[in-house]
Amino acid sequence: MSRRSLSSPSPSPLPNIKRPRLDGLSADDYKNGVMLAPMVRSGALPTRLFALKHGAKLVWGPEMVDKAMLNSERVVDPVSGTISYNGKHERAMFTCHPIEKPYLIFQVGSADPDLAVQAARLVVDDVSGVELNCGCPKPFSTHSGMGAALLTNPDLLCSILTALRRDLPPRISVSAKIRLLPTQQDTLALVERIVNTGVNCLTIHCRTRNMRPRERALVHRLKEIVDFVKGLGRDVAVIENGDCVGYEDARRIRAITGADSVMIATAAEANPTIFSPHPLTNLEDTFILPYLRLCKYLDNHWASTKFCISQFKGRKTANKTLRNAIIKAKGYADLDALVKNWTGSDEFAAVKAAIDARGTAPPILLPAKDDTISSPSPASQLPPKSSEDTVSTPPGWRGNPDPAVVHDAPLLPANEHRILVPAGISKRDPGTPTPLALPPRPEPAPAPNAPLPVM
Repeated sequence: MSRRSLSSPSPSPLPNIKRPRLDGLSADDYKNGVMLAPMVRSGALPTRLFALKHGAKLVWGPEMVDKAMLNSERVVDPVSGTISYNGKHERAMFTCHPIEKPYLIFQVGSADPDLAVQAARLVVDDVSGVELNCGCPKPFSTHSGMGAALLTNPDLLCSILTALRRDLPPRISVSAKIRLLPTQQDTLALVERIVNTGVNCLTIHCRTRNMRPRERALVHRLKEIVDFVKGLGRDVAVIENGDCVGYEDARRIRAITGADSVMIATAAEANPTIFSPHPLTNLEDTFILPYLRLCKYLDNHWASTKFCISQFKGRKTANKTLRNAIIKAKGYADLDALVKNWTGSDEFAAVKAAIDARGTAPPILLPAKDDTISSPSPASQLPPKSSEDTVSTPPGWRGNPDPAVVHDAPLLPANEHRILVPAGISKRDPGTPTPLALPPRPEPAPAPNAPLPVM
């Protein structure tokens, strides 16, 4: 039973939802757009729907571990039509909605081809594509051989992709999301193997496994990779991920890299409307209340709603009354006085109308690749000049909640009693220092009255 069914003895009929297309996604569907990246916790259903409303061409759900999905129960909400995959204690692990199905990619975390296929088969009626996560550096993923750990096990990585493509229906697209390897040669070798598994799309996060968000993405490395994939003669879309902050920024990145599309993560977490050339501003006044209303209508878990809103970036001078009330609230009912009218069905209708309009008015797409951008490229798109530049923090960047990798750290612990425990025993995957090129040492100034050196 869903949470709603426990409190709604006489549910209203399901909304009239248009049957989605059944022809599936092709490589062309991954091109010429700005995409919402897969984000744990932040990639909730309401956020994805608002991203679609404001111009995202495709949206990715948060990574779901294969074994967790195999123990889930699929439940349909009788009021909104929301589909929940519930785990223990009937808590929804993954939620989706039929109106997003034509544009929704399910991302699976797996280190086993059979388990990956089983988990993907559970959701094939609710999504249009399945993606293997090969880039998450977090210990919860890598300690089991998933995520970024697959980058060092290309045989397993490619066997999972091959199994997904072989065993899933042809209408379900298959894709992978990876990070850069330390060397370009190794990256190209891995990319070639992935492309030859039959995937429709490859997303490349332009950071290495040991890099963290505060470190500038290595966007300048992607152009060679894009050209390499095209040279293989495979119909595979390449999507750039890393440091994109909005629609106009996506245009610049595409002009630099030649990527088919651009994917946005952190900036979309801060403002889900940034896929539009004219995103909403002053979120406290324009966005948070509609977001709350839609969340309640979709029966989104309050903890999820509260977390997502906490990530929205507002103005420092904005009225804090609403945010402070949300922080103190323990449920939607605590906000009745501020929200007043819970018109979530109207918000849902507006989202549905925007998505339905794509049949006659497609979403805003990036310009063609040969479109020239007259504005100067932002600093985040230039190749790093030194180690100091590489680790600089972009303006407004909130950083990563995990401790950042320490640069110039000793290769061994300073205290011999604190030797690292192997990951196979500790079940943790500690970060390792990212090798950085040191800046050239300046020549010492000549002493006063010293003779000049003979050249």
